[in-house]
Parts: sequence; C-alpha cells; structure tokens
Amino acid sequence: MKYKNAKTVLPERLVKELQKYVQGQIIYVPGDESTRARWGETNGTRKKYDSRNSEIIKLYKKGLSKEAIAQKYHLSVYSIKKIIYNSKDKYYRFSDDEDNDKETLEIE
Repeated sequence: MKYKNAKTVLPERLVKELQKYVQGQIIYVPGDESTRARWGETNGTRKKYDSRNSEIIKLYKKGLSKEAIAQKYHLSVYSIKKIIYNSKDKYYRFSDDEDNDKETLEIE
C-alpha cells in the first residue's frame, strides 16, 4: 500500500471536510468491496480447492468413508467433515441418523 497526499488525489472541499475529523494522521480508505477479488480468485487457488472439494463430495456420496478420503487427500478427518458440511448449501442436505450415529446424504 502506497502513501498518497490527500491534497493531490481529493477535491479541496473533501480535504477540508476530512480535516474536521482527522488532521495530520494517516487514514486508510478501503477499496470498493464489489470490485475486490475474493481469496484465491486471481491466482487460481480457489478454483483448485473448489475442484478438490467437489471430488471429496463425490467420493463421500459414493460411500467412501471420511477416514479413507482424509488419507487419500492428506487431510484430517475433521477437515473432510468440514468440507462435507460446508458444501450442504451448494449441493446436498444432511440429516443425522441417531440410531447409527452416522450422517446420511440426500440430494436435494
């Protein structure tokens, strides 16, 4: 982040208005959120993880255990559970089977 003098980038009336609140201090003006790239979008990392997570969901749906998936992807079982749980809004609905203490997966 580069320092810029307000007098060189802002209209004079806006500088005077800002001086009512902040004088001689450095302030941060965040960028517009709508134009800001989300984490991993500019370097392809998000796409890579979305693809991996989609594969994890497919394997889980086919009946592969969380433990086996964790071993295949070198992740913890807890991470696999989070990936499955967090994907429910996108793809699946989960319900708890209390008798078996096992999660069941249903396609919406």
